[in-house]
Amino acid sequence: MDALPATRIASSHKVCSAKRTYRPSRDGRRTICATGPSVTIDVTPELRGRIKVVAFGRGITVAEMLRDLLTREFPHHPGGTA
Repeated sequence: MDALPATRIASSHKVCSAKRTYRPSRDGRRTICATGPSVTIDVTPELRGRIKVVAFGRGITVAEMLRDLLTREFPHHPGGTA
């Protein structure tokens, strides 16, 4: 079976440990890391399109939406193992 064509989506990590440079997000309520670690995933072009449409509909960038999703799914636990 052939692999599906993939598109890469990169997103800055919510917490910058190496260099803390922040700027206001589009909604003005929070700050996001302007430089720092990133995560890259492979998704199909169709999924990339759906992600972009939803982010546009919410009035935010794909990176902001994915940061929020990852933060909700993987909350910070001080003193924890992760």
